[in-house]
Amino acid sequence: MTSFSSGLEGMRDGFRRASARRTSVLIGAFIGLVLLTVLDLVTGPSGMPLVDLWHGLLAGPAGNDRMVATILWQLRMPQTVMGVLVGACLGLAGLQMQTILGNPLASPFTLGFSAAAGFGAALAIMFGSLIPLPGFLVVPACAFAMTLVACGLVYLIARLRGSTPEILVLGGIAVLFFFQSLQSLLQFLASPEVLQQIVFWMFGSLLKSTWTSVAVTAAIACACLPFIARSTWALTTLRLGDANARSLGLSVENIRRHTFLIVALLTAAAVSFVGTIGFVGLIAPHVARALVGEDHRFSLPLAAVTGAIILIGASVFGKFISPAAVIPVGIITAVAGVPMLFAVIAKRGQGGMA
Repeated sequence: MTSFSSGLEGMRDGFRRASARRTSVLIGAFIGLVLLTVLDLVTGPSGMPLVDLWHGLLAGPAGNDRMVATILWQLRMPQTVMGVLVGACLGLAGLQMQTILGNPLASPFTLGFSAAAGFGAALAIMFGSLIPLPGFLVVPACAFAMTLVACGLVYLIARLRGSTPEILVLGGIAVLFFFQSLQSLLQFLASPEVLQQIVFWMFGSLLKSTWTSVAVTAAIACACLPFIARSTWALTTLRLGDANARSLGLSVENIRRHTFLIVALLTAAAVSFVGTIGFVGLIAPHVARALVGEDHRFSLPLAAVTGAIILIGASVFGKFISPAAVIPVGIITAVAGVPMLFAVIAKRGQGGMA
């Protein structure tokens, strides 16, 4: 009896130590994100010393130094906050998608949601004058709507053939190629001026961010958070396999369908205003699981923070290498994501990834 009690106490101590280590990793990642955010705010074509940044933050948008207030609150702050939100949304969406599909290479980008958003944006750029919405909302509204259409198509396929991971993956790939072909058709038909706008949108850039877009993205993300928090235990259990999850009384099919809708909303909120951002939703979940394991109470927030770090880091890097003409973050994440993807594939080939 004594040995059993000692073993139980040892298990409790091990769990406490593991939880403390994971919490420390999460806090460290958050501190890193704050430092990167400050660095992003002080870098740019005109530069900004830390002292001016501090005074500008304290004075607010109505500060006496109008140049600092304008640069900080009207130009840089919306872009930086949007970068954090978009990275967090893509990180959360990527981890949930990889969990419900049991596929380490699944992400909103690789399964068609981003392609659908790109088609919606291209459609709005070409025919926006026919849509009865304010001009600044036409492109993001169409991108958002087409992302939900893509989710609906995959969901319909799943309803017809069963909500298994294989069917969802195949449905996502079919949707990806379908919307990519529609994108190509619109680009072929577009005039040179319109084509230039479409291509720039698909690069993925934070330069289009405004406080309105920040508010809309934040509202959608906050609306999704309670559902994500409620599903952490179910998602963690799902990593043990469908049979084990069912034995614990979980409806695996319902979990997949509900999570798929949350992923679609997060992806739509992320890409509707800033354009296509690749690899963030693919890489951030792997980093999170490598650091804190499969417990979604820790891996979900860490995936969000990691996604934000990747995107803000891309923004800072783009400003450093080209201060006069900032390189779109979508280009940087795509280039940086390729070696990361090779690393993921190599690790999987060695049997190091479930």
